[in-house]
Amino acid sequence: MLKRVFVAPDPGRARLRFATRAVLGIGPAVMVCLLAGQSLVGAVTGGLAALLALFTVTDPTVRGQAVTTALLPVVGVPVLAAAAELHDHPVARDLTFLAVVGVGVYARRWGPRGHSLGVFAFMTFFVAQFLHATPDRLPELYAAVLLSVLVAAAVRFGAWCYERRLPPAAVPAPPTGTGLARVTTRQAVAATAGAGFALVAGQLVSGQRWYWAVGATWWIFVNTASRGETLVRGFRRVLGTVIGIGLGFLVTVPLHGAPVPTAVLVAVAVFGIFYTAAVSYTWMMLWVTLLAELLYGLLGVLSPGLLALRLAETGVGALGAALAVLFVLPVTTHATTDAWIQRALRCVHACTAEAAARLAGSATADPAPRVAELEQLLGRVRLSVAPLVHPLNPMPARKARARRVVALLDDCAREVRGLVAVAADPEASHDARLAAACWRVEAAVEALTAGRTDALHRPTEPPAEPALAHLHGLERALADLAEPLHTPKGSRLVGA
Repeated sequence: MLKRVFVAPDPGRARLRFATRAVLGIGPAVMVCLLAGQSLVGAVTGGLAALLALFTVTDPTVRGQAVTTALLPVVGVPVLAAAAELHDHPVARDLTFLAVVGVGVYARRWGPRGHSLGVFAFMTFFVAQFLHATPDRLPELYAAVLLSVLVAAAVRFGAWCYERRLPPAAVPAPPTGTGLARVTTRQAVAATAGAGFALVAGQLVSGQRWYWAVGATWWIFVNTASRGETLVRGFRRVLGTVIGIGLGFLVTVPLHGAPVPTAVLVAVAVFGIFYTAAVSYTWMMLWVTLLAELLYGLLGVLSPGLLALRLAETGVGALGAALAVLFVLPVTTHATTDAWIQRALRCVHACTAEAAARLAGSATADPAPRVAELEQLLGRVRLSVAPLVHPLNPMPARKARARRVVALLDDCAREVRGLVAVAADPEASHDARLAAACWRVEAAVEALTAGRTDALHRPTEPPAEPALAHLHGLERALADLAEPLHTPKGSRLVGA
Protein backbone atom coordinates (compact mmCIF):
# COMPACT_ATOMS: atom_id res chain seq x y z
CA MET A 1 0.00 0.00 0.00
CA LEU A 2 2.85 2.39 0.82
CA LYS A 3 4.57 1.59 -2.47
CA ARG A 4 1.38 2.19 -4.46
CA VAL A 5 1.01 5.69 -2.99
CA PHE A 6 4.59 6.92 -2.99
CA VAL A 7 5.95 5.14 -6.07
CA ALA A 8 2.80 5.24 -8.23
CA PRO A 9 3.48 6.94 -11.58
CA ASP A 10 2.12 10.46 -11.94
CA PRO A 11 2.21 11.26 -15.69
CA GLY A 12 2.47 14.98 -16.26
CA ARG A 13 2.44 15.45 -12.48
CA ALA A 14 -1.35 15.49 -12.72
CA ARG A 15 -1.97 14.33 -9.14
CA LEU A 16 0.61 16.77 -7.78
CA ARG A 17 -0.99 19.69 -9.60
CA PHE A 18 -4.48 18.52 -8.59
CA ALA A 19 -3.53 18.41 -4.91
CA THR A 20 -1.54 21.66 -4.91
CA ARG A 21 -4.36 23.56 -6.61
CA ALA A 22 -6.78 22.22 -4.01
CA VAL A 23 -4.76 23.77 -1.19
CA LEU A 24 -4.42 27.03 -3.13
CA GLY A 25 -8.17 27.09 -3.77
CA ILE A 26 -9.54 26.05 -0.39
CA GLY A 27 -7.24 28.24 1.71
CA PRO A 28 -8.29 31.52 0.04
CA ALA A 29 -11.94 30.43 0.14
CA VAL A 30 -11.77 30.08 3.92
CA MET A 31 -9.92 33.40 4.25
CA VAL A 32 -12.53 35.20 2.16
CA CYS A 33 -15.28 33.82 4.41
CA LEU A 34 -13.47 34.99 7.53
CA LEU A 35 -12.75 38.43 6.05
CA ALA A 36 -16.43 38.72 5.14
CA GLY A 37 -17.29 38.41 8.84
CA GLN A 38 -18.26 34.75 8.83
CA SER A 39 -18.10 32.75 12.04
CA LEU A 40 -15.96 29.62 12.39
CA VAL A 41 -19.01 27.53 11.39
CA GLY A 42 -19.43 29.59 8.23
CA ALA A 43 -15.74 29.30 7.39
CA VAL A 44 -15.83 25.51 7.85
CA THR A 45 -18.90 25.32 5.60
CA GLY A 46 -17.15 27.42 2.99
CA GLY A 47 -13.99 25.34 3.13
CA LEU A 48 -15.92 22.10 2.65
CA ALA A 49 -17.91 23.62 -0.23
CA ALA A 50 -14.67 24.69 -1.94
CA LEU A 51 -13.18 21.23 -1.38
CA LEU A 52 -16.19 19.59 -3.04
CA ALA A 53 -16.12 22.05 -5.93
CA LEU A 54 -12.49 21.23 -6.63
CA PHE A 55 -12.74 17.48 -5.96
CA THR A 56 -16.03 16.25 -7.41
CA VAL A 57 -16.27 18.14 -10.72
CA THR A 58 -14.81 15.83 -13.35
CA ASP A 59 -16.39 16.78 -16.69
CA PRO A 60 -14.12 15.93 -19.64
CA THR A 61 -13.91 19.55 -20.87
CA VAL A 62 -13.06 22.79 -19.09
CA ARG A 63 -16.29 24.35 -20.33
CA GLY A 64 -18.27 21.45 -18.91
CA GLN A 65 -16.41 21.74 -15.60
CA ALA A 66 -17.27 25.45 -15.40
CA VAL A 67 -20.96 24.77 -16.04
CA THR A 68 -21.09 22.04 -13.41
CA THR A 69 -19.30 24.26 -10.87
CA ALA A 70 -21.83 27.04 -11.51
CA LEU A 71 -24.67 24.57 -10.88
CA LEU A 72 -23.33 23.38 -7.52
CA PRO A 73 -24.96 26.19 -5.45
CA VAL A 74 -28.19 25.76 -7.43
CA VAL A 75 -28.37 22.22 -6.05
CA GLY A 76 -26.70 22.82 -2.71
CA VAL A 77 -28.62 25.86 -1.43
CA PRO A 78 -32.11 24.25 -1.52
CA VAL A 79 -30.75 21.09 0.11
CA LEU A 80 -29.07 23.18 2.80
CA ALA A 81 -32.33 25.03 3.41
CA ALA A 82 -34.26 21.76 3.74
CA ALA A 83 -31.69 20.31 6.14
CA ALA A 84 -31.78 23.39 8.37
CA GLU A 85 -35.56 23.78 8.32
CA LEU A 86 -36.03 20.12 9.27
CA HIS A 87 -33.44 20.24 12.06
CA ASP A 88 -36.12 19.93 14.78
CA HIS A 89 -38.27 17.42 12.85
CA PRO A 90 -36.27 14.18 12.96
CA VAL A 91 -38.67 11.93 11.03
CA ALA A 92 -39.07 14.36 8.13
CA ARG A 93 -35.32 15.10 8.23
CA ASP A 94 -34.42 11.42 8.03
CA LEU A 95 -36.82 10.70 5.17
CA THR A 96 -35.52 13.71 3.26
CA PHE A 97 -31.94 12.61 3.82
CA LEU A 98 -32.72 9.16 2.39
CA ALA A 99 -34.42 10.80 -0.59
CA VAL A 100 -31.28 12.86 -1.21
CA VAL A 101 -29.23 9.64 -1.09
CA GLY A 102 -31.44 7.91 -3.66
CA VAL A 103 -31.64 10.85 -6.04
CA GLY A 104 -27.93 11.54 -5.68
CA VAL A 105 -26.99 8.01 -6.73
CA TYR A 106 -29.63 7.89 -9.48
CA ALA A 107 -28.22 11.12 -10.96
CA ARG A 108 -25.06 9.25 -11.99
CA ARG A 109 -26.83 8.04 -15.10
CA TRP A 110 -26.34 11.57 -16.48
CA GLY A 111 -22.59 11.20 -16.43
CA PRO A 112 -19.94 13.21 -14.57
CA ARG A 113 -22.22 16.22 -14.11
CA GLY A 114 -25.00 14.18 -12.54
CA HIS A 115 -22.45 12.46 -10.31
CA SER A 116 -20.93 15.79 -9.16
CA LEU A 117 -24.29 17.38 -8.40
CA GLY A 118 -25.47 14.27 -6.56
CA VAL A 119 -22.35 14.25 -4.37
CA PHE A 120 -22.66 17.98 -3.65
CA ALA A 121 -26.33 17.62 -2.70
CA PHE A 122 -25.60 14.76 -0.32
CA MET A 123 -22.61 16.46 1.26
CA THR A 124 -24.54 19.70 1.74
CA PHE A 125 -27.16 17.83 3.77
CA PHE A 126 -24.38 15.97 5.60
CA VAL A 127 -22.53 19.18 6.48
CA ALA A 128 -25.75 20.65 7.86
CA GLN A 129 -25.91 17.72 10.29
CA PHE A 130 -22.17 17.99 11.01
CA LEU A 131 -22.58 21.64 12.03
CA HIS A 132 -26.09 21.29 13.53
CA ALA A 133 -27.33 23.98 11.15
CA THR A 134 -30.56 25.74 12.16
CA PRO A 135 -32.74 28.17 10.15
CA ASP A 136 -31.27 31.24 11.84
CA ARG A 137 -27.84 30.34 10.39
CA LEU A 138 -29.03 29.97 6.82
CA PRO A 139 -28.06 33.46 5.54
CA GLU A 140 -24.51 32.96 6.79
CA LEU A 141 -24.27 29.45 5.33
CA TYR A 142 -25.69 30.56 1.97
CA ALA A 143 -23.06 33.29 1.76
CA ALA A 144 -20.30 30.87 2.76
CA VAL A 145 -21.24 28.38 0.03
CA LEU A 146 -21.55 31.03 -2.68
CA LEU A 147 -18.33 32.84 -1.75
CA SER A 148 -16.30 29.66 -1.48
CA VAL A 149 -17.50 28.14 -4.75
CA LEU A 150 -16.77 31.47 -6.44
CA VAL A 151 -13.22 31.60 -5.04
CA ALA A 152 -12.59 27.93 -5.90
CA ALA A 153 -13.83 28.58 -9.45
CA ALA A 154 -11.57 31.63 -9.78
CA VAL A 155 -8.55 29.50 -8.85
CA ARG A 156 -9.56 26.53 -10.98
CA PHE A 157 -10.62 28.37 -14.14
CA GLY A 158 -8.62 31.56 -13.82
CA ALA A 159 -5.42 31.44 -11.79
CA TRP A 160 -4.41 27.86 -12.62
CA CYS A 161 -6.45 26.06 -15.24
CA TYR A 162 -3.86 23.52 -16.33
CA GLU A 163 -6.59 21.45 -18.05
CA ARG A 164 -6.74 23.99 -20.90
CA ARG A 165 -3.44 22.60 -22.20
CA LEU A 166 -4.65 19.00 -22.07
CA PRO A 167 -6.89 17.11 -24.52
CA PRO A 168 -10.41 16.38 -23.26
CA ALA A 169 -10.42 13.34 -21.02
CA ALA A 170 -12.18 10.24 -22.30
CA VAL A 171 -15.00 9.28 -19.93
CA PRO A 172 -16.49 5.89 -20.79
CA ALA A 173 -20.20 5.63 -20.10
CA PRO A 174 -21.34 2.84 -17.78
CA PRO A 175 -22.84 -0.32 -19.26
CA THR A 176 -26.38 0.35 -20.39
CA GLY A 177 -29.69 -1.43 -19.86
CA THR A 178 -33.30 -0.60 -19.09
CA GLY A 179 -35.35 -0.24 -15.98
CA LEU A 180 -33.97 -1.97 -12.90
CA ALA A 181 -31.28 -3.59 -15.04
CA ARG A 182 -29.47 -0.27 -15.24
CA VAL A 183 -26.63 -0.12 -12.78
CA THR A 184 -27.50 3.37 -11.53
CA THR A 185 -31.11 2.42 -10.80
CA ARG A 186 -30.17 -0.71 -8.92
CA GLN A 187 -27.48 1.15 -6.99
CA ALA A 188 -29.86 3.99 -6.11
CA VAL A 189 -32.25 1.48 -4.54
CA ALA A 190 -29.44 -0.39 -2.80
CA ALA A 191 -27.76 2.79 -1.53
CA THR A 192 -31.05 4.09 -0.13
CA ALA A 193 -31.69 0.78 1.63
CA GLY A 194 -28.15 0.70 3.02
CA ALA A 195 -28.40 4.31 4.15
CA GLY A 196 -31.72 3.53 5.84
CA PHE A 197 -30.11 0.74 7.83
CA ALA A 198 -27.13 2.98 8.68
CA LEU A 199 -29.44 5.81 9.76
CA VAL A 200 -31.45 3.66 12.16
CA ALA A 201 -28.49 1.70 13.52
CA GLY A 202 -26.35 4.84 13.68
CA GLN A 203 -28.95 6.59 15.84
CA LEU A 204 -28.96 3.63 18.20
CA VAL A 205 -25.20 4.06 18.57
CA SER A 206 -25.35 7.86 18.91
CA GLY A 207 -28.23 10.28 18.69
CA GLN A 208 -25.78 13.11 17.93
CA ARG A 209 -23.34 11.62 15.40
CA TRP A 210 -25.60 9.15 13.54
CA TYR A 211 -24.96 10.91 10.22
CA TRP A 212 -21.42 9.50 10.17
CA ALA A 213 -22.91 6.07 9.49
CA VAL A 214 -25.00 7.40 6.60
CA GLY A 215 -21.96 9.22 5.21
CA ALA A 216 -19.90 6.03 5.35
CA THR A 217 -22.57 4.10 3.42
CA TRP A 218 -22.83 6.85 0.82
CA TRP A 219 -19.11 7.16 0.13
CA ILE A 220 -18.71 3.39 -0.05
CA PHE A 221 -21.19 3.39 -2.95
CA VAL A 222 -19.45 6.25 -4.79
CA ASN A 223 -17.52 5.14 -7.91
CA THR A 224 -18.45 1.48 -7.52
CA ALA A 225 -20.44 -0.54 -10.03
CA SER A 226 -20.72 -4.04 -8.56
CA ARG A 227 -21.18 -6.00 -5.39
CA GLY A 228 -17.51 -6.94 -5.14
CA GLU A 229 -16.27 -3.39 -5.68
CA THR A 230 -18.57 -2.09 -2.95
CA LEU A 231 -17.48 -4.73 -0.43
CA VAL A 232 -13.80 -4.03 -1.08
CA ARG A 233 -14.38 -0.30 -0.81
CA GLY A 234 -16.14 -0.79 2.52
CA PHE A 235 -13.18 -2.74 3.87
CA ARG A 236 -10.78 -0.05 2.70
CA ARG A 237 -12.89 2.69 4.26
CA VAL A 238 -12.85 1.00 7.65
CA LEU A 239 -9.11 0.34 7.38
CA GLY A 240 -8.37 3.96 6.43
CA THR A 241 -10.55 5.21 9.27
CA VAL A 242 -8.77 3.00 11.79
CA ILE A 243 -5.35 4.27 10.67
CA GLY A 244 -6.60 7.87 10.64
CA ILE A 245 -8.00 7.59 14.14
CA GLY A 246 -4.73 6.14 15.38
CA LEU A 247 -2.92 9.08 13.82
CA GLY A 248 -5.47 11.41 15.37
CA PHE A 249 -4.64 10.19 18.88
CA LEU A 250 -1.00 11.04 18.22
CA VAL A 251 -1.43 14.35 16.38
CA THR A 252 -4.82 16.03 16.62
CA VAL A 253 -5.91 15.34 20.20
CA PRO A 254 -2.74 16.89 21.75
CA LEU A 255 -3.26 20.08 19.70
CA HIS A 256 -6.51 20.93 21.55
CA GLY A 257 -7.64 22.93 18.50
CA ALA A 258 -4.70 25.36 18.47
CA PRO A 259 -5.43 27.52 15.37
CA VAL A 260 -2.03 27.83 13.68
CA PRO A 261 -0.78 24.22 13.82
CA THR A 262 -4.31 23.00 13.09
CA ALA A 263 -4.50 25.18 9.98
CA VAL A 264 -1.16 23.81 8.77
CA LEU A 265 -2.29 20.22 9.30
CA VAL A 266 -5.61 20.94 7.58
CA ALA A 267 -3.65 22.05 4.50
CA VAL A 268 -1.57 18.85 4.69
CA ALA A 269 -4.72 16.73 5.03
CA VAL A 270 -6.37 18.44 2.06
CA PHE A 271 -3.27 17.85 -0.04
CA GLY A 272 -3.23 14.20 1.05
CA ILE A 273 -6.88 13.67 0.11
CA PHE A 274 -6.41 15.01 -3.40
CA TYR A 275 -2.99 13.43 -3.99
CA THR A 276 -3.91 9.89 -2.89
CA ALA A 277 -7.51 9.68 -4.13
CA ALA A 278 -6.60 8.23 -7.53
CA VAL A 279 -4.29 5.51 -6.21
CA SER A 280 -5.49 4.40 -2.76
CA TYR A 281 -8.93 4.74 -1.19
CA THR A 282 -7.47 3.58 2.12
CA TRP A 283 -4.96 6.43 2.17
CA MET A 284 -7.57 8.94 1.07
CA MET A 285 -9.78 7.85 3.99
CA LEU A 286 -6.83 8.27 6.35
CA TRP A 287 -6.56 11.92 5.32
CA VAL A 288 -10.35 12.44 5.36
CA THR A 289 -10.47 11.10 8.92
CA LEU A 290 -7.59 13.34 9.97
CA LEU A 291 -9.32 16.36 8.38
CA ALA A 292 -12.55 15.61 10.26
CA GLU A 293 -10.61 15.31 13.52
CA LEU A 294 -8.89 18.65 12.93
CA LEU A 295 -12.22 20.36 12.21
CA TYR A 296 -13.73 18.94 15.39
CA GLY A 297 -10.65 20.20 17.22
CA LEU A 298 -11.27 23.70 15.89
CA LEU A 299 -14.91 23.45 16.98
CA GLY A 300 -13.75 22.42 20.47
CA VAL A 301 -15.43 19.01 20.67
CA LEU A 302 -12.60 16.59 19.83
CA SER A 303 -11.93 13.85 22.39
CA PRO A 304 -10.81 10.21 22.44
CA GLY A 305 -14.42 9.18 22.97
CA LEU A 306 -15.47 11.03 19.83
CA LEU A 307 -12.81 9.21 17.80
CA ALA A 308 -14.02 5.84 19.09
CA LEU A 309 -17.57 6.84 18.18
CA ARG A 310 -16.48 7.74 14.66
CA LEU A 311 -14.98 4.28 14.23
CA ALA A 312 -18.17 2.64 15.48
CA GLU A 313 -20.37 4.70 13.14
CA THR A 314 -18.06 3.95 10.21
CA GLY A 315 -18.43 0.24 10.95
CA VAL A 316 -22.22 0.61 11.00
CA GLY A 317 -22.14 2.40 7.65
CA ALA A 318 -19.90 -0.25 6.12
CA LEU A 319 -22.23 -2.97 7.39
CA GLY A 320 -25.22 -1.16 5.88
CA ALA A 321 -23.49 -0.94 2.51
CA ALA A 322 -22.49 -4.62 2.64
CA LEU A 323 -26.02 -5.80 3.48
CA ALA A 324 -27.48 -3.61 0.73
CA VAL A 325 -25.21 -4.85 -2.06
CA LEU A 326 -25.66 -8.48 -0.96
CA PHE A 327 -29.45 -8.52 -0.72
CA VAL A 328 -30.98 -5.48 -2.47
CA LEU A 329 -30.93 -5.75 -6.28
CA PRO A 330 -27.25 -6.79 -6.33
CA VAL A 331 -25.13 -5.96 -9.38
CA THR A 332 -22.81 -8.95 -9.71
CA THR A 333 -19.09 -8.59 -10.16
CA HIS A 334 -19.20 -11.06 -13.05
CA ALA A 335 -21.75 -9.05 -15.04
CA THR A 336 -19.94 -5.76 -14.51
CA THR A 337 -16.48 -7.12 -15.29
CA ASP A 338 -17.71 -8.91 -18.41
CA ALA A 339 -19.29 -5.69 -19.70
CA TRP A 340 -16.10 -3.65 -19.22
CA ILE A 341 -13.87 -6.35 -20.73
CA GLN A 342 -16.06 -6.57 -23.82
CA ARG A 343 -15.98 -2.80 -24.24
CA ALA A 344 -12.21 -2.79 -23.87
CA LEU A 345 -11.87 -5.48 -26.54
CA ARG A 346 -14.09 -3.58 -28.96
CA CYS A 347 -12.02 -0.47 -28.33
CA VAL A 348 -8.87 -2.47 -29.16
CA HIS A 349 -10.40 -3.26 -32.53
CA ALA A 350 -11.43 0.37 -33.09
CA CYS A 351 -7.90 1.55 -32.29
CA THR A 352 -6.47 -0.99 -34.73
CA ALA A 353 -8.85 0.01 -37.49
CA GLU A 354 -8.06 3.71 -37.08
CA ALA A 355 -4.30 3.05 -37.06
CA ALA A 356 -4.55 0.86 -40.15
CA ALA A 357 -6.54 3.52 -41.97
CA ARG A 358 -3.91 6.07 -41.03
CA LEU A 359 -1.18 3.83 -42.43
CA ALA A 360 -3.23 3.41 -45.60
CA GLY A 361 -3.08 7.16 -46.16
CA SER A 362 -6.40 8.35 -44.71
CA ALA A 363 -6.20 12.01 -43.72
CA THR A 364 -9.16 11.80 -41.35
CA ALA A 365 -8.18 8.69 -39.39
CA ASP A 366 -7.03 9.57 -35.87
CA PRO A 367 -6.41 6.70 -33.43
CA ALA A 368 -5.26 8.94 -30.55
CA PRO A 369 -8.75 9.50 -29.01
CA ARG A 370 -9.39 5.77 -29.20
CA VAL A 371 -6.16 5.06 -27.34
CA ALA A 372 -7.18 7.49 -24.59
CA GLU A 373 -10.57 5.76 -24.38
CA LEU A 374 -8.85 2.37 -24.15
CA GLU A 375 -6.77 3.56 -21.18
CA GLN A 376 -9.94 4.68 -19.41
CA LEU A 377 -11.66 1.38 -20.11
CA LEU A 378 -8.69 -0.61 -18.82
CA GLY A 379 -8.83 1.48 -15.65
CA ARG A 380 -12.47 0.45 -15.24
CA VAL A 381 -11.53 -3.21 -15.81
CA ARG A 382 -8.86 -3.01 -13.08
CA LEU A 383 -11.36 -1.42 -10.70
CA SER A 384 -13.94 -4.08 -11.49
CA VAL A 385 -11.56 -7.02 -10.92
CA ALA A 386 -10.10 -5.49 -7.74
CA PRO A 387 -12.27 -7.75 -5.52
CA LEU A 388 -10.79 -10.80 -7.23
CA VAL A 389 -7.15 -9.84 -6.72
CA HIS A 390 -7.68 -8.54 -3.18
CA PRO A 391 -5.44 -10.27 -0.58
CA LEU A 392 -8.53 -11.42 1.35
CA ASN A 393 -10.06 -13.19 -1.67
CA PRO A 394 -10.19 -16.90 -0.69
CA MET A 395 -10.39 -18.18 -4.31
CA PRO A 396 -6.82 -18.40 -5.71
CA ALA A 397 -7.90 -19.84 -9.08
CA ARG A 398 -10.17 -16.90 -9.86
CA LYS A 399 -7.53 -14.51 -8.56
CA ALA A 400 -4.96 -15.99 -10.95
CA ARG A 401 -7.35 -15.81 -13.90
CA ALA A 402 -8.23 -12.20 -13.13
CA ARG A 403 -4.56 -11.23 -13.00
CA ARG A 404 -3.97 -13.08 -16.27
CA VAL A 405 -6.81 -11.23 -18.00
CA VAL A 406 -5.56 -7.84 -16.81
CA ALA A 407 -1.99 -8.65 -17.87
CA LEU A 408 -3.11 -9.73 -21.36
CA LEU A 409 -5.30 -6.65 -21.78
CA ASP A 410 -2.27 -4.56 -20.82
CA ASP A 411 -0.33 -6.43 -23.52
CA CYS A 412 -3.05 -5.52 -26.01
CA ALA A 413 -2.85 -1.87 -24.97
CA ARG A 414 0.94 -1.87 -25.29
CA GLU A 415 0.77 -3.31 -28.83
CA VAL A 416 -1.95 -0.82 -29.77
CA ARG A 417 0.13 2.10 -28.50
CA GLY A 418 3.11 0.83 -30.52
CA LEU A 419 0.96 0.49 -33.64
CA VAL A 420 -0.40 4.00 -33.20
CA ALA A 421 3.13 5.38 -32.76
CA VAL A 422 4.16 3.72 -36.04
CA ALA A 423 1.08 5.07 -37.79
CA ALA A 424 1.94 8.58 -36.62
CA ASP A 425 5.23 8.43 -38.54
CA PRO A 426 4.65 10.28 -41.84
CA GLU A 427 7.22 8.06 -43.53
CA ALA A 428 5.48 4.83 -42.55
CA SER A 429 4.26 2.99 -45.64
CA HIS A 430 1.22 0.79 -46.06
CA ASP A 431 1.88 -2.92 -46.29
CA ALA A 432 -0.72 -5.07 -48.05
CA ARG A 433 -0.51 -7.57 -45.18
CA LEU A 434 -1.82 -4.95 -42.74
CA ALA A 435 -5.36 -5.29 -44.02
CA ALA A 436 -5.33 -9.06 -43.52
CA ALA A 437 -3.93 -8.71 -40.01
CA CYS A 438 -6.56 -6.10 -39.12
CA TRP A 439 -9.30 -8.43 -40.38
CA ARG A 440 -7.91 -11.17 -38.14
CA VAL A 441 -7.92 -8.81 -35.15
CA GLU A 442 -11.55 -7.92 -35.86
CA ALA A 443 -12.46 -11.62 -36.12
CA ALA A 444 -10.61 -12.38 -32.88
CA VAL A 445 -12.46 -9.62 -30.99
CA GLU A 446 -15.80 -10.84 -32.34
CA ALA A 447 -14.96 -14.40 -31.31
CA LEU A 448 -13.90 -13.42 -27.79
CA THR A 449 -16.95 -11.26 -27.17
CA ALA A 450 -19.22 -14.01 -28.50
CA GLY A 451 -17.58 -16.77 -26.46
CA ARG A 452 -16.02 -18.58 -29.43
CA THR A 453 -12.45 -19.64 -30.21
CA ASP A 454 -12.76 -20.63 -33.86
CA ALA A 455 -11.49 -17.34 -35.30
CA LEU A 456 -8.45 -16.95 -33.03
CA HIS A 457 -5.06 -16.92 -34.74
CA ARG A 458 -1.65 -17.07 -33.06
CA PRO A 459 1.21 -15.92 -35.35
CA THR A 460 4.46 -17.80 -34.90
CA GLU A 461 7.33 -15.50 -35.85
CA PRO A 462 7.09 -11.71 -35.58
CA PRO A 463 7.79 -9.89 -38.87
CA ALA A 464 10.43 -7.23 -39.22
CA GLU A 465 7.98 -4.49 -40.18
CA PRO A 466 7.05 -2.56 -36.99
CA ALA A 467 3.36 -2.19 -37.75
CA LEU A 468 2.93 -5.88 -38.57
CA ALA A 469 4.97 -6.83 -35.51
CA HIS A 470 2.55 -4.92 -33.26
CA LEU A 471 -0.47 -6.43 -35.02
CA HIS A 472 0.91 -9.94 -34.62
CA GLY A 473 1.65 -9.27 -30.95
CA LEU A 474 -1.94 -8.08 -30.60
CA GLU A 475 -3.21 -11.27 -32.22
CA ARG A 476 -1.19 -13.41 -29.82
CA ALA A 477 -2.52 -11.53 -26.79
CA LEU A 478 -6.11 -11.89 -28.02
CA ALA A 479 -5.62 -15.61 -28.62
CA ASP A 480 -4.13 -16.06 -25.15
CA LEU A 481 -7.18 -14.30 -23.63
CA ALA A 482 -9.42 -17.18 -24.70
CA GLU A 483 -8.23 -19.47 -21.92
CA PRO A 484 -8.90 -17.25 -18.87
CA LEU A 485 -12.07 -15.72 -20.34
CA HIS A 486 -13.72 -18.91 -21.60
CA THR A 487 -13.91 -20.91 -18.40
CA PRO A 488 -16.53 -23.60 -17.76
CA LYS A 489 -19.88 -22.65 -16.30
CA GLY A 490 -19.68 -22.48 -12.51
CA SER A 491 -16.02 -21.46 -12.67
CA ARG A 492 -16.35 -18.01 -14.17
CA LEU A 493 -13.67 -15.36 -14.15
CA VAL A 494 -15.59 -13.60 -11.39
CA GLY A 495 -18.19 -14.83 -8.98
CA ALA A 496 -21.86 -14.29 -9.62
